[in-house]
Amino acid sequence: MHRGKGMKFVGDSRISANRKPNIPKDYSEYPGKTEAFWPNFLLKEWMVGAVFLVGYLCLTIAHPSPLERIADPTDTAYIPLPDWYFLFLYQLLKYTYASGPYNAIGALVIPGLAFGALLLAPFLDRGPERSPAKRPFAVGFMLLAIAGVFYLTWESAAHHDWEASKKQGAIVEGADIDKESDGYKLMDSSGCISCHGAELTGGAGAPSLIDTGLSPEEISKIAVKGQGNMPAGMFKGTDEELATLAEFVSGLSTK
Repeated sequence: MHRGKGMKFVGDSRISANRKPNIPKDYSEYPGKTEAFWPNFLLKEWMVGAVFLVGYLCLTIAHPSPLERIADPTDTAYIPLPDWYFLFLYQLLKYTYASGPYNAIGALVIPGLAFGALLLAPFLDRGPERSPAKRPFAVGFMLLAIAGVFYLTWESAAHHDWEASKKQGAIVEGADIDKESDGYKLMDSSGCISCHGAELTGGAGAPSLIDTGLSPEEISKIAVKGQGNMPAGMFKGTDEELATLAEFVSGLSTK
């Protein structure tokens, strides 16, 4: 090739004499070939992703996530339950070979091998075939993974006590509290709100004071002598103030 052949001088630079537009090839004319990654394939992926994202946002707006009551680390009877996409891992930790002294196997080793296999999949199956029938190893591993996740998820959901979970995780409905009343001010000054919450619906170390069903006399007794996690002598006011506080708590109701 002679020096400068096919080139034009434009100032002090050289450009091609025959400029071609930057248009990706149409691979549909070549059977067995793939399409251009940019922009053909990537544009399709973005469009599909945008549709799913909009649908997911609509679901989050129409059905907001339910909230449970305040977490109580002292409640050893609480039955935890992770979100649905972690149920299969939660169920895996219930088996003897993946729990207790073997907890590291269920939490790290088995999930690490499974997700590591997904990362190695493109290197293990490098054939050009796209038909599932001609890719037995890739399809077999995929079906095995789906079956395992589905089975563990079903096992976890089928053996969970949903009624007990619903009761223990329910948010206690609040009452129409008059925060300017003498009873509420006495609770605030006595430190009751720090445990029972500003809405008196309970907290990590104290139960709800709404709909207790207790009489003023019973509440007065608890305030003086204590009950459960509440020690005696928490209330240090006068008998008149104790009666006011007891009447206030006894009258708290959601009805």
